[in-house]
Amino acid sequence: MALDRKIAYIDLSTGKIEVKPISLEMRKKYLGGRGLDAYLLYNHTEKGCDPLGPKNTLLISGGILTATCASATARTHFMAKSPLTGMVGSTNMGGFFAPELAWAGFHHLVIKGKAKKPVYLWIHNGEIEIRDAGHLWGKTTTETQWAIREELNNEEIKSAVIGPAGENLVRFANVMTGIKNSGGRTGMGAVMGSKNLKAVAARGTMDIKIAHPVDALNYNKRFIDQIVSSKVSQTQGILGTPFIWGATNSWGGIRCRNFQYNQCEYADDIEPERLDEIAEETMGPYHMASCFGCQVHCRAKYRIPSGPYAGKYDEGPEYTSQGAFGGEPDCKSAVTVLTGNHLVDQYGMDNLETGSLISWAMELYELGILTTKETDGLDLRFGNDEALLEMVHRICFRTGWLGDTLADGGIPAAEKIGKKSFDYLIQVKGMSNLHSDERATPALALNIATASRGSDHLRSRPAIDLYHLPEEVLRKIYSTPIPYDGPLSSEHTSYVGKAWMVFWQENCYMAVDCLGICKYHTVFLGATHPHFEDWPKVVYYNTGLEMTPEEIWEIAERCNNIERLFNLREGLQREDLKKGDMLNHRYFDEPCRRGAPDVIGAKIDRKKFKKMIDEYYQHHGWDENGVPTSETLKRLGLDKEPSHLL
Repeated sequence: MALDRKIAYIDLSTGKIEVKPISLEMRKKYLGGRGLDAYLLYNHTEKGCDPLGPKNTLLISGGILTATCASATARTHFMAKSPLTGMVGSTNMGGFFAPELAWAGFHHLVIKGKAKKPVYLWIHNGEIEIRDAGHLWGKTTTETQWAIREELNNEEIKSAVIGPAGENLVRFANVMTGIKNSGGRTGMGAVMGSKNLKAVAARGTMDIKIAHPVDALNYNKRFIDQIVSSKVSQTQGILGTPFIWGATNSWGGIRCRNFQYNQCEYADDIEPERLDEIAEETMGPYHMASCFGCQVHCRAKYRIPSGPYAGKYDEGPEYTSQGAFGGEPDCKSAVTVLTGNHLVDQYGMDNLETGSLISWAMELYELGILTTKETDGLDLRFGNDEALLEMVHRICFRTGWLGDTLADGGIPAAEKIGKKSFDYLIQVKGMSNLHSDERATPALALNIATASRGSDHLRSRPAIDLYHLPEEVLRKIYSTPIPYDGPLSSEHTSYVGKAWMVFWQENCYMAVDCLGICKYHTVFLGATHPHFEDWPKVVYYNTGLEMTPEEIWEIAERCNNIERLFNLREGLQREDLKKGDMLNHRYFDEPCRRGAPDVIGAKIDRKKFKKMIDEYYQHHGWDENGVPTSETLKRLGLDKEPSHLL
């Protein structure tokens, strides 16, 4: 059955490989994917270990539904102690790797130690080999994947790989699969690089027995109809995720010139419609692609139309690349956005972190905190497209003083630069913010401040707060499966009830990551999309495991709390600007300067924000410092962790 997929423990230092089953007890407590990885991280990583040392444990997984008859079960999860933040490192990517790993017999890999020389893992139908990767070192992410296929003479192999950025220990290096599927946040590519692990390749033809296949297919058809009938999915299928940036920029909710402005003006060339035109001009009318088992098709295929990289093929760009290489540095060229997207895909480097740090450096340059001495003569002003792309190269290869400095991440760079540079760094827990500006949206501000892996839009973001849904609709969503009779507000500018919305979304997204499905297939952007009430039947029909919506909610709570325990163990403190649940002072002190009437002049009220955090902690069952109470730990069965049951 689907639950027969195994867990493998791989020690790269000794070459020892041990394969174990995943007990039903652990499935019922953590399901799989990110949740079970969080348990394994807390149990297999020593407190205070060097994130780039051999004692850091790297976890790779698929969710409990991966490779079954459930749609959009393409997500691969990576977890370790983050070399960027020193806390929970976690990233999630689409594509086709996790299903292939499942068909090869495995749902979870626990990778320890460090190989003496570059290696890659070859996983096929229950077998795992550690193979030499010396000939792969130095190759780009795409080159690496094709070289492995040629070496093993199988074009169906799917690989999760690192590029030069991971090899050079850029602390926000990606893990990549396919052309653009990116495990991008918190530096899991650097962890692989530190272990001399260039790639994990998988090919499987093992059967997966579905518990109730006819029911599973029929119920999945209902899911598909529910998802693709929504306006947001239909828009994504035409314009991809860039439509999010376009809508948000029109309103005034994006970062421009680091954090000086909240709208990028005269940016027609990087709007979603223009990017769609380029994709159609260079790839034809059928230029939208999807991940395994997904019907939304939200990813464009394109070729760079001009410039030094003209003709190069890539996919995307996601709205994150619009922000990283367009809005934040105030560069308004489609070619620049498409080229920046291509470079980070090939180098294996997080586009969000890359664009945010370069934009931060641009503001420091214009303030005189950085000079041409630190930039090695580079004119690092806003709107300088050539300088932006040059810095991408320099960071990847740690070229020059500034390239090497930024490659270590924002907080170490600020400590090295000095001169109040930290004041201008838009980060939480050491991870740079998305290109969004949350000063007009208190709920979203709370989300990025409290997310477990740092400033984050994919951990607890109540994006539907921007839809002004009637209160009765909000209550229907946010009272499922746990009753909630507290206050709720349809106004995105309000602080009322937003702590519960963030808490609910946090549990929703954790459940999604445990199941192994895409967040676009739940209540992220689509208010009518599936959630807790819909998942028990999907789990039962595919795996035979019987669960209630309330039990899935409790699993999500448990997993979120074990991530919290890990962060607390590694030094998290409530209001610490570098390791806490706190925003940069500019959110409170500098009002928005552009955008719609409900945005101009907006800033976060510090007193109300702290009250929201108090409420958020109370919903979690944490004390005033954000520490889970003994009652909460006992209720969730975490009072004896680490338990080393797996």
